[in-house]
Amino acid sequence: MIITRTPLRISLGGGGTDLPSYYERAGHGFLIAAAITKYVYIAVNQNFDDDILLKYSSIERAATVDDVNHPLLRECLRSTGMQQGIEISSMADIPTGTGLGSSGSFTVGVLKALHMYRHHGMSNADLAAEACRIEIEQLGEPVGKQDQYIAALGGIRAFTFNAGGTVIHEPVALSATTRNELEENLLLFYTGVRRSASDVLAEERGHTGAASSNLSDNLDQTRDLGYRTLEALQSGDLGKFGTLLTEQWELKYARQRNATHDRVDQLIRQGITAGAAGGKLIGAGGGGFLMFYADHKAHLRRTMADEGLAELRFRVDDEGSAVTVTH
Repeated sequence: MIITRTPLRISLGGGGTDLPSYYERAGHGFLIAAAITKYVYIAVNQNFDDDILLKYSSIERAATVDDVNHPLLRECLRSTGMQQGIEISSMADIPTGTGLGSSGSFTVGVLKALHMYRHHGMSNADLAAEACRIEIEQLGEPVGKQDQYIAALGGIRAFTFNAGGTVIHEPVALSATTRNELEENLLLFYTGVRRSASDVLAEERGHTGAASSNLSDNLDQTRDLGYRTLEALQSGDLGKFGTLLTEQWELKYARQRNATHDRVDQLIRQGITAGAAGGKLIGAGGGGFLMFYADHKAHLRRTMADEGLAELRFRVDDEGSAVTVTH
């Protein structure tokens, strides 16, 4: 049996510029992301019935790979050369549709488990590239590349997504004091709203004419905020980092105006009034988690609790996708 543990993620700056539809036009995208200590777990074991048994939110039994209904599991099985006689089970700390990159973590975790099961040596960066190929190229999902790469690599990292598909990744160098303050003062609160990231991003990709031009300009500004976020983190100016979170939210709000985001905007304003330096919505949009940076957290926590938002406590995961059990 092989069990893998793959972290979920938060975007710190530049989110949205990892989309091929953006960086192929603009030349490159740039963002900062962090892996967190909430995970997707994948278990792979021999199936003595000699078919394929899959356990996720549903249970599937398939005679061959071609008969598998779950698209990500089907393509991961194909990619790793598995045919039958395999059982795959999945669990997660956080449900899908909450903006923490669960689909990318799931794909990376499945690939790592299957490659280990078949005794294939592969770096985590190569796992991320394979996961991107499956999701973006084979399945045509309108998603970006940050989720797969930060899930595979872990830590706090800066990513450059180049036209042509290459990805440059490097850890963000933080002082020990800045790293500790960042982990201590970043807070996540669940809005209670779940939505498919693919659906949200497909709506954006469908913009044409003036709307498409406005979206491109908006994402150009978002990329610039990614670079400014990196500067703020490396200089230890976490107050500035907090205000940049709000600027990022304002850009996302401008390109995704809807009733859900009207409510999110209200909550972010309440959070800032309650003492946060700034805040944003994590993920593609439409719901999920709010993230705030706050030196003084008690009033913020009471305010979000009064609004019915539960807090998710976390730290930064530095390991990335890893095998936790093998026998």
